[in-house]
Amino acid sequence: MSSISTRPTVAVAFHSGYGHTAVIAEAVARGAAAVGAEVISISVDAITEEQWAQLDAADAIIFGAPTYMGTASAAFHTFAEASSKRWYTQTWADKIAAGFTNSGAKNGDKSSTLGYFFTMAAQHGMHWVSLGVQPGWASTEGSEDDVNRLGYFVGAGAQTPVDAGPEAVHKSDIVTAEGLGARVAQQTAFFSAGRAALAAA
Repeated sequence: MSSISTRPTVAVAFHSGYGHTAVIAEAVARGAAAVGAEVISISVDAITEEQWAQLDAADAIIFGAPTYMGTASAAFHTFAEASSKRWYTQTWADKIAAGFTNSGAKNGDKSSTLGYFFTMAAQHGMHWVSLGVQPGWASTEGSEDDVNRLGYFVGAGAQTPVDAGPEAVHKSDIVTAEGLGARVAQQTAFFSAGRAALAAA
């Protein structure tokens, strides 16, 4: 991944029920930081007023949560509903957005959760950034170790067995999440630089 000349602030706003999604969140943050972004990680089930202000000031927000019963976790939904104060004033309008999720099954209805994040971002007037990686493990020559092994496009999808701890998060999913973080940071830098150029013109 190439570094960026304009340093954006990328916030990772996530909930993790059993630690698996936290591993993915750390990978997303690591990927964004690796290309030069300033990164803020916020666990939304314990969010403070100071952290709400950090989200308001960030250039991009990447949403993350485990997929439970076909959607994001209840703790994330609570955060999303609380963000309606920002929706009312369109505080997050024109920020960059993206998302990631983890579930126990290979599919696990993760697309529903990613779609939920996308819809939430759209309601806030944000600009969504996709994963930007072709699906891996899609041919006889592919393997479970391919980047984007689960074949998601909207965001990063991860799978961890329900009876395994956070240490069992698949290495491919970690690399995929790092790529998402880097892509969001790079696209946010491009967006910010373009806005600055227009303002100066």
